[in-house]
Amino acid sequence: MIQFFKSLYVHNRFFIYISAISALFLLSFWIPALYAATWMLVWLFVIVMCIDVLILYRFKNGFSAKRIVSEKLSNSDDNEVAITLENKYPFQVFISLIDELPVQFQERGFEHAMSLKPGEKSTYTYDVRPVERGEYTFGKVNVFVSSFLQMFSKRYSFSAEESVKVYPSYIQMKKYEFLAMHNNLTEFGMKKIRRIGHTMEFEQIKNYIPGDDVRTINWKATAKRAELMVNQYQDEKSQPIYSIIDLGRVMKMSFEGLKLLDYAINSTLAFSNIALLKNDKAGMLTFSRKVEKIVAASNKKTNLSVINEELYNITTDFSDANFALLYANIKRKINQRSLLILYTNFEHISALKRQLPYLKAIAKKHLLVTVFFENTELDTLITENAEDLQSVYHKTIAEKYAYEKRLMIKELEKNAVHAILTKPQHLSVNVINKYLEFKAKGMI
Repeated sequence: MIQFFKSLYVHNRFFIYISAISALFLLSFWIPALYAATWMLVWLFVIVMCIDVLILYRFKNGFSAKRIVSEKLSNSDDNEVAITLENKYPFQVFISLIDELPVQFQERGFEHAMSLKPGEKSTYTYDVRPVERGEYTFGKVNVFVSSFLQMFSKRYSFSAEESVKVYPSYIQMKKYEFLAMHNNLTEFGMKKIRRIGHTMEFEQIKNYIPGDDVRTINWKATAKRAELMVNQYQDEKSQPIYSIIDLGRVMKMSFEGLKLLDYAINSTLAFSNIALLKNDKAGMLTFSRKVEKIVAASNKKTNLSVINEELYNITTDFSDANFALLYANIKRKINQRSLLILYTNFEHISALKRQLPYLKAIAKKHLLVTVFFENTELDTLITENAEDLQSVYHKTIAEKYAYEKRLMIKELEKNAVHAILTKPQHLSVNVINKYLEFKAKGMI
């Protein structure tokens, strides 16, 4: 009996019927003939109520539903969740579907209404966009089923608690991988870099096709085959590449709901995958007050899974990063000249100058690229018209910060440290562009 009352819910139309009957009773005060007719409606209403409850509970398992969600979700991307529905009643039902989403989404208004014919199966899909890594727990799938009378609803609850893990953006990684495999990186904003000289390894001799560099024509093979033949080269392989992520408080800043750390993590995964596709060695290092984790550079495909698992667990703290310790660890543990992609953030040029000696020291032995971020929140202040004194003040300060960011680029380049100043949303594209540029110029 307790379960019966727990599963029985009043439909919204019930209150419409009650309101209509109440209005008729009110009118009967002035029109006495309505009084008896209204009482007949009341008894009819009670009978229909009983019939509605009876047909809903006559079938014990009149409805079924199941949630289908991947074991791993991709951070900052739209991930599809599907719910399969089946009506086992011998009549059309009207349902209200409520899925209990993980608390991280802070979604309290999830509801979807639809109808299903007798025996009909249907699938309802929706997208979720997580902005934090970690474990997410889905609750029950609640389906409120009403008959064609729509006076009461019977609640069905399916699927016990289900936990999924949100990993760095593997959707973004696969997107870049697909474009790289089909040589279509330019379609996604990747620059096509002109190659300077031949700093590549010889691969094979092939027939000339229009568009091949005429400087690669192999005249001996051409004379022997009586047709134009050219040398084909491939990029030098097995170059060590490390992604270095600052876990300090500067990476706590959030843009579009995603922290700078998570932008760096997504970029690291996508970039490491491209590096492995190019047969280079990909590795990773994280640091803050101390060096947290090191994944040695390797060209094994399994190394990407190792990097992914390490990226899943890292988080920022509220301390300042120790660049002196970073330099000491790089000097001791990375012996071969490597490409180092350093993800950090400097908001003031004074902060950069404090760390510049260590960056210069690292750049003497390695090819160092310092990546830091534009504050896109300031763009609105810079572009809008200043109409009062306070607006002028805000705009001036915003322009000062933007100017300092450009000064940092000049300061780093003056000290032989490569730099990327990027909007958080364009991070992965700009980092991969820089990598491809270095490969084309033979710098790694």
